[in-house]
Amino acid sequence: MTVRVARWSATHPWRAIGLWLMLVVVAVGLMVAIPTQKTKAEDTWIGQSGTASELIRDAGLEGKPSETVLVTDAGQKLDKVAATAAFAQLRQKMTAIDAVASVGQPVWSGDGKAALLPISLKGNEDDAADNIDKLLAATTEVQKSNPELTIEQAGGASLDKGIWKQVGDDLARAEKISLPLTFGLMLLAFGALIAAGIPVLLAFSAVGAALGFYAPLSYAFPDGGSVANVVLLIGMAVGVDYSLFYLKREREERRRGHGTVDAVEIAAATSGHSVVVSGFAVIVSMAGLYVAQDPVFSSMATATIVVVAVAVLGSLTVLPALLVKLGHRVDRPRVPLLWRLNRRIGPGGISRRILAPVLRFPKVALVISTVAVVALAVPALGMKTEPGGLSTLPQSIPEVKTMTALQKSFPSQGMPFDIVAQGKDAAAGLVKLQDAAVASKEFVPGGEVRQAGDTAVLTLVSVRPDTSEDARLALDKLRDELAPQTLGSTRWAVGGETAQSADYGQHQRDQLPYVIAFVLILTLVMMAFTFRSLAIALVTTLLNLASVAACFGVLSLVFQHTWAEGLLDFTSPGFVVSWIPVFLFVILVGLSMDYHVFVLGRIREGVRDGLSPQEAVRKGITESAGVVTSAAAVMVSVFAVFASLGMIEMKQMGVGLAVAVLVDATLVRIVMLPSIMVLLGRKAWWPNKLSAARPAPSDDRELVTV
Repeated sequence: MTVRVARWSATHPWRAIGLWLMLVVVAVGLMVAIPTQKTKAEDTWIGQSGTASELIRDAGLEGKPSETVLVTDAGQKLDKVAATAAFAQLRQKMTAIDAVASVGQPVWSGDGKAALLPISLKGNEDDAADNIDKLLAATTEVQKSNPELTIEQAGGASLDKGIWKQVGDDLARAEKISLPLTFGLMLLAFGALIAAGIPVLLAFSAVGAALGFYAPLSYAFPDGGSVANVVLLIGMAVGVDYSLFYLKREREERRRGHGTVDAVEIAAATSGHSVVVSGFAVIVSMAGLYVAQDPVFSSMATATIVVVAVAVLGSLTVLPALLVKLGHRVDRPRVPLLWRLNRRIGPGGISRRILAPVLRFPKVALVISTVAVVALAVPALGMKTEPGGLSTLPQSIPEVKTMTALQKSFPSQGMPFDIVAQGKDAAAGLVKLQDAAVASKEFVPGGEVRQAGDTAVLTLVSVRPDTSEDARLALDKLRDELAPQTLGSTRWAVGGETAQSADYGQHQRDQLPYVIAFVLILTLVMMAFTFRSLAIALVTTLLNLASVAACFGVLSLVFQHTWAEGLLDFTSPGFVVSWIPVFLFVILVGLSMDYHVFVLGRIREGVRDGLSPQEAVRKGITESAGVVTSAAAVMVSVFAVFASLGMIEMKQMGVGLAVAVLVDATLVRIVMLPSIMVLLGRKAWWPNKLSAARPAPSDDRELVTV
């Protein structure tokens, strides 16, 4: 199939190029015409907090969205006259905004250093998000009129806006850095401008097309907020890799004397087949995110599957067409120094020197590399996972800084919990609960008990700092002690944003084993089917687990301690954000299959050509080393860019992926894999008995695919 597709593209290049451009234009048109759907609050309801939210909604007791304006004076005691005048201006401007339901009275802190103005909004959270710019503009105007004071706004809608602005800035920064960086690495790999530009161009067009095709799919799998980041991250990595595999093989065959069309067909039969298999492996791995039963993960999985499918399609169709039209001009214009350096090193020049002792002493190499991987993986045994919260957000976000200061000065603005009770004595039970909670000195009231029918709601605010560990302790106090003791047999549930975050983290931990089992079983079956070898499938699974374990170990070392804070510009939360391990596992298994399939394909070519297992390994590793090194360099560099971004989730994702790919491309693929293959010999292909391939017919119509 890959040969037939390549042959058609090679013989009809302008049609293939035109169809690809049409595909990209249609996709971009879809993105413009169809707005991408976002997840709603109820989409993320889960566990006991989800039950609480459902009971509150059904009873019509949802709290109105609110914002708070904080007024301070650089840590000094606040001038009440100046602050009162500022509050009057704020009240005048806020009440003139249609989205504002009411403006409360100023509340002063006990030490007199801060004051707040509560603002209640109309509608729901979505309405608040639509109108938050008007409120922020009013606050900014009052700040300009009162430069001697510090006037800042914080709340659910403004905090979300600040976070998404940071995410957008991070994404724009990643794009600006990753594109020229990737092009530079391709220039090092090829030594020619056109050859370096083709993979980057195709990868970028695949990312744009994937975002367009995801727009209509978002109605079934709404965007949880991370789709654009993930598509850029994975799309650039696999898009460049697939083009790189194909382009390198085509150049290799042209150097052997084949014409351009013949070289394209041979590349299609070999590298093209590997691209299809590795692309399918990534898709299978990403499907594991559906097992997590989480709308955010489902959106990530859908978007990633789309971008991988588009990247595979581009490498099999438009790439052969471009290569045929360009011919030998693909190696122009050459960068003299880089071109001569590439020619001097030759294919696999560096890896050949590393591989020699591995093949000579495979047992020693396997033991040393295994010890190294285990050493990296050991810290993973102590990995802690918690949901992200205010403490994990960058303090560079103004709204985060304001919210932190607000909670410090006003404990009643801290972590809120909604306790819902349903029954005849629900309200009376909640009053008892409030008395017990206040008496424990760990909570303060967050308002009066609200009741509708037989359902009542009480809001309590924890006086603990807003950290994940303290949130869990406060939640356990309510669920395991206070609520059972005071509410008795009345139906109850503890919810609120803090409880939702804790329940979400626990859900991710519970689903991780199922995700791991699903991905490992499916990839094992796929590898066994592709290579007709149970041994290869088992080796692949073990090596994938080794890479993932090393990744988790490094994550624990870096983010659960403080030694790397200055290096990566972050404040250690003492844990890994709960959704990161699930996401990284799925992504890493898929990406590691990229060059794993390619390397094994080259080794199998040698075995079918009649070489001894050791010689086949030597030939396969050295001939694929340049491609694997370049592909890994692209992945590591792109992922490392994400490690430099502001959001700690992006840092953890970037560090984890970069380290895993680096370990996978060096220790695993150049040391562990060849030593295992040499030690197994022909048993590596059990139960399949590879026979030498018959010479391909002269017209190349029956090229053997590997």
